[in-house]
Amino acid sequence: MAVTTPDVFEKPADVLAETISDRKINWLERLSGPENYRLVRGLVRTPASVAGMSLILIYAIVALAAPLIAPPLPNSDPYMIPRDGFSPVPMPAGSAWAFGDQPPLPFWWKSIMHTDTWVHVLGTSANQYDIFYGIIWGARTAFMTGIFVVFVTVMIGLSVGAIAAYYGGAIDNILMRIVDVFLTLPYILAALILAAVLIPKMGRSLWPTMLALIGFGWMGYSRLIRGDILSVRERDYVLAARVIGVKDSRILIKHIIPNAVFPTLVLASLAIGDVVLSFAALSFLGIGAPEGYADWGQLLSHARDWIPDLGHYWYILLWPGLALVLFVLGWNLLGDAMRDILDPKMRGKT
Repeated sequence: MAVTTPDVFEKPADVLAETISDRKINWLERLSGPENYRLVRGLVRTPASVAGMSLILIYAIVALAAPLIAPPLPNSDPYMIPRDGFSPVPMPAGSAWAFGDQPPLPFWWKSIMHTDTWVHVLGTSANQYDIFYGIIWGARTAFMTGIFVVFVTVMIGLSVGAIAAYYGGAIDNILMRIVDVFLTLPYILAALILAAVLIPKMGRSLWPTMLALIGFGWMGYSRLIRGDILSVRERDYVLAARVIGVKDSRILIKHIIPNAVFPTLVLASLAIGDVVLSFAALSFLGIGAPEGYADWGQLLSHARDWIPDLGHYWYILLWPGLALVLFVLGWNLLGDAMRDILDPKMRGKT
C-alpha cells in the first residue's frame, strides 16, 4: 500500500512563502522605525490631527511672517503694540489712524485695503492699542511662552521621575513626597503668587510669569514618567545591560527613557495649549506681559471695563478671544490624536 506524504513536505518553498510577509518597508519607516512610522502615519490619516496640525501650521506661518503682515515701527520693540493716542474708548474696525506714529504699510496693504493710509483693521482696544497688530505678533508670544515652558517643565519632570523610578527606595520616597507637596498647591494661584513675587526682583517682562508656570508645572510629568519607568526597568534588555556593567546614566538615557517617554510626549503636546491659556489668564489679571506687549491675554484684559457694553464694543473681546481659542484647540486636537494613536488598544485602527 502506497503512503502519500502531505503537500507541506512536498512543497516547503510554498509554505515558506506563506509565512514570510511581503509588505514593503518604505524609506520613512526604515529611517524612523516602525513605532514612529505608525505615529506619523496615524497623524496624517486622523481627521482630528489633520485639523489640529492645520491650525498650528497657520499660526506658525503668521508668527514667522509677522514682520511682513504687520510691520513694526522703526527703531522700536516689535512686540510693543502701536497705539493711536490714549483714549479709554475703543475704536471700531476701519477707523483711521489719528494720533502718534503710524506703522509702515505692509506689501499687501494697497491691494487688499485699497487705501494709502493706515487704518485699524480690527479696531483698537482700550487705551488705543491696535488689535490687529497685537493678534499677529501675539502668535509669536504664544509659541515662545508655550514651547519654552513645556520644554523646561518636561525636562525637569523627566529628570525627577526617572531618577525616582530607577533608583527607588529612599530617593523615590523623598522625591515623590516633594512632588506631592507641590501638587497640593492650586496651579494658577501658586503661579500668580510666585510671579507677583518675582516681578519686583526681575522687572516686568515675560520671564517672571514663565518661571512661575515652570515652577508649578513639572509635577505631572514626573509622576507619569515614574510609572512608565517602573514597568520598563524590569525588562530583559535593561537587566542584561546591568549585568554587563553598563552605567546607570547610559541605561536611563539609552534604554529606559526612549521606551517610556511616549505618554509624556502626548501630555506635553496637550500642555502647550494649556500653558498659553494659563499665561493669558495671568496677563488678564495683570501679572503676565508688560503693558502694551503683544499678548492675547493682555488684549483681553483691555476689554474688562467694557464687558457690560459688549453689544457695542464686541470686537475688543471677540478677535483676541478667537485667536486664543483656535490656538489652544489646535494643540488639543493634535494631542488627542496622538493619545489615540499611541494607545495599545487602538493598534490596527489607525
